Amino acid sequence: MPFTAVHPDAGLLDATQPDLGRGLEWSKIFKARPRVPLSCPECGWDLHAKHLPRHLGHSSERVRFFCHDPGRPPECELSNESWEHHMLKLELAAAARAAGWYAELEVAAQDGTWRADVMVSSPDGTLRMAWEAQLSPITDDDIRARTARYWAEEIRVCWVSPHEQSPNWIDVVPAVRVRAPKERDERWVVDDGLAGFDQRAEAWCFKEEELGRFVRWVLQGQLVPARVLPRYREVTRSVGQETFWLRRERWWTSVQSVRAQNEADQVWQRRERIQREIEARRQTPAAVQRRRRLADLREQRRAEENRRRLAAQRERLRVQADERRRRQEEYRRVLEASQRALEEQQAREAAEREEKARRADESARAWWSAVSVTQRAELLAAAAELARHEKLWVEIPEAPRVAESFAYGIPLYSRGAFHSLYGIVRPCPGLAVLSPQLRFQRLLVRNAQEAQELQEALGGHARITHFDLPDHEQLSLC
Repeated sequence: MPFTAVHPDAGLLDATQPDLGRGLEWSKIFKARPRVPLSCPECGWDLHAKHLPRHLGHSSERVRFFCHDPGRPPECELSNESWEHHMLKLELAAAARAAGWYAELEVAAQDGTWRADVMVSSPDGTLRMAWEAQLSPITDDDIRARTARYWAEEIRVCWVSPHEQSPNWIDVVPAVRVRAPKERDERWVVDDGLAGFDQRAEAWCFKEEELGRFVRWVLQGQLVPARVLPRYREVTRSVGQETFWLRRERWWTSVQSVRAQNEADQVWQRRERIQREIEARRQTPAAVQRRRRLADLREQRRAEENRRRLAAQRERLRVQADERRRRQEEYRRVLEASQRALEEQQAREAAEREEKARRADESARAWWSAVSVTQRAELLAAAAELARHEKLWVEIPEAPRVAESFAYGIPLYSRGAFHSLYGIVRPCPGLAVLSPQLRFQRLLVRNAQEAQELQEALGGHARITHFDLPDHEQLSLC
């Protein structure tokens, strides 16, 4: 239920002003036909003019405001404010206008960093002050930050709480608590946050005042937010038959009370200084000498204790240094042993690799020594012929070489658009386990006996082609 609305032609309307702040009559927008298109300055939703009695049962005194049409956005802050919140804002604006200041409701900063419930300006336009009706919970840090944003733009601020109990931030920022009227003839009253200094009691005293008068005194500079000196922060308040001890660090008070607090503090400090001087004069020379001797003795004991402490510290540092050296030596020995073990392991692994290579070379020589040069040439020619039947051209190298990665078989490659591996000629069965990639290649051997040996070596999952070539005289070619 905002008090302001955006008119398509007149601009921002204020329902709390007689002419809506734009020289318009209420009847021009209230139940007017055709309906005047009004929108919310916060969420942009459509609004319509409305009024209700200020107090139930008193229909003659009505409050004008604007109401959202059905389906409004739930996050609109203006629509979520309570009736009590609206009445407090209305009371603050009326008090400021009665004091001769200009008051606007629901004023937002151009950059959106703040939105004041009531923004008041002095008649000459040189001073501004925000009045915030704070009903929802807020932390001390948040309210400090919001106050700092106002101060950054040279805007004074006063926070107003209508709750039955004073909020925690009552003395964190310039703030007061107010009591709402219960009857038609009653007024809003400030019952916390306003105080005066009693010079006789040398203490702060709570004051109650009508909200309208409080607002006028603040705007006229008769009341200022003042910090309470640490000596006077403990205050008492009587409510009925009960007395409460409270702690306050900030009040709204008069300049005279601030001056009285400072004067009382100066008087207290002067009394304390005089008392100390009197106490010092009462001391006899013997007592002074005795105190000096005691002070010297304490100083000697303190020096001896410091010497013992330094000696103990040096001893601890020496033990720690010895321990560090011992650990470093032990670490060096462990590191050297680890290095020796690593070198020995690497040597063993190298020897094992050499032995495996030697055995593989022997196995390959034995495997290839079983065929002659003529038999090898026949096998390669048969492989080339098979490729031609498959419409592939396989290049037979002039000096065929075996490949260790293919179990010492001879790799053949096809020529054409895609130069790829065609097959492996006569890999060694004894070395097949060292070349697992043979399972995925075509293997070309002389006869069924060699094919069976390879199948057994590879576990029966190989693609083997044998040409059933005749045996010839065996000659070593390796």
